[in-house]
Amino acid sequence: MKRAKPADKPLRGLSGRLVLLGAGKMGSAMLEGWLARGLDPRKLAVLEPHPTKAIQALARRGVTINPRKKIFEASAVVVAVKPQNAPEAMPTLEPFVGKSTLALSIMAGRTVAFLQGALPAGTAIVRAMPNTPAAIGRSITVACANPMVSARQRKLASSLLSAIGKVEWASDETLMDAVTALSGSGPAYVFLLAEAMASAGIAAGLPPALATRLAHDTVAGSGELLHRSQLSAATLRENVTSPGGTTAAALDVLLGPGGLEELMTKAIAAATRRSRDLAG
Repeated sequence: MKRAKPADKPLRGLSGRLVLLGAGKMGSAMLEGWLARGLDPRKLAVLEPHPTKAIQALARRGVTINPRKKIFEASAVVVAVKPQNAPEAMPTLEPFVGKSTLALSIMAGRTVAFLQGALPAGTAIVRAMPNTPAAIGRSITVACANPMVSARQRKLASSLLSAIGKVEWASDETLMDAVTALSGSGPAYVFLLAEAMASAGIAAGLPPALATRLAHDTVAGSGELLHRSQLSAATLRENVTSPGGTTAAALDVLLGPGGLEELMTKAIAAATRRSRDLAG
């Protein structure tokens, strides 16, 4: 077995301790990613009122589950609870937040202003929006920081978030509503595309099971090709399209008036508005 090099374990030398608030699907994905990237389990504490058996089992590796007496100032606290549970859950972090603690939130819709109101004054805060491919380490996360975040803390946030995929930074928090609409909700649009393609295949005469397999694997394979290729999506599309061919006939419909681009623009706009509404 090939031994991992230090560069393959970017969290191995992390100083200080981490606290994870919320170990649901996204929180658990981050936790697993941190441990895989070399984080010493003894440096991690998890606050979760209903820990799964998998989370409880981490105690045998040194992870502290729901500490009561062993209170410490954390290098970072990561907030991964459901947004609606935040007002009740956030106070449990207060004993772990000191002057040099970074607060990293992956809660959808909860603004930096909300976090500042729920944490001690002057806390360095990063708000981030991952998406569900985090479950397989393929999230795309966009983050923004308040003015108290230092360069060192920004680097720490990037390291923690890169455990579930790629990380981008936004200079303005107002962009986070559009980020939520595009990448946060985006996986649902892709899954809908697979559903629609399967339904169209059935309407064209294919057996349902075959149509579903063809649609799912076409979407998955095309996404992987886009991921690996150096070419743009537009170039890859053009490479599949022969003038006057079957693909061109379909694209004439999809790119026509009221077609996919127009619908997607309306959909992203609707999701952006809803994100703003939910943020208050």
